[in-house]
Amino acid sequence: MTDQASAPEPETPDTPDTPDIPGKPTSASRTTLSHIMTHSDTNLLGTVHGGVIMKLVDDAAGAVAGRHSGGPAVTASMDEMAFLEPVRVGDLVHVKAQVNWTGRTSMEVGVRVLAERWNESTPPTQVGSAYLVFAAVDADGKPRQVPPVIPETERDKRRYQEAQIRRTHRLARRRAIMELREKRAAEGFED
Repeated sequence: MTDQASAPEPETPDTPDTPDIPGKPTSASRTTLSHIMTHSDTNLLGTVHGGVIMKLVDDAAGAVAGRHSGGPAVTASMDEMAFLEPVRVGDLVHVKAQVNWTGRTSMEVGVRVLAERWNESTPPTQVGSAYLVFAAVDADGKPRQVPPVIPETERDKRRYQEAQIRRTHRLARRRAIMELREKRAAEGFED
């Protein structure tokens, strides 16, 4: 479900003009993926490799995007992957994901990563977080419309608003970079 890291985020309005499909509540696709970390997951420092955590994040987010959109969805971007605490061998990692925002064909999925010792009854600690953008695609890989997300709680509403801010920043950053590249090309610079 997440095989195209280079899929562009579509330039669409913040909300669909005329939704053709009914919306889905945030809870309809919310997912938790849990995994025990083993020695095969470690880096040279003996803690769990960040790439292992990133794959779990992408897997959980992809499941949520596919559930929400009702079909295949590909990773368009990953924003703000934050590693807050190291994860150790023997940690039971829980990756919690939900759709925060939807456009016409894209979705932002928010992910929280929690860890707890597999053999202890202490509360899990948040060890990471990330925001990913997924594009829903049809069998030919073409963008397809997604249902609007319906925030249910005050927390969901806050996440929806914050996702709109992140989207505005992503699009502004992309435009600024493209303008700079065009300017450099017009000046004769080759990258």
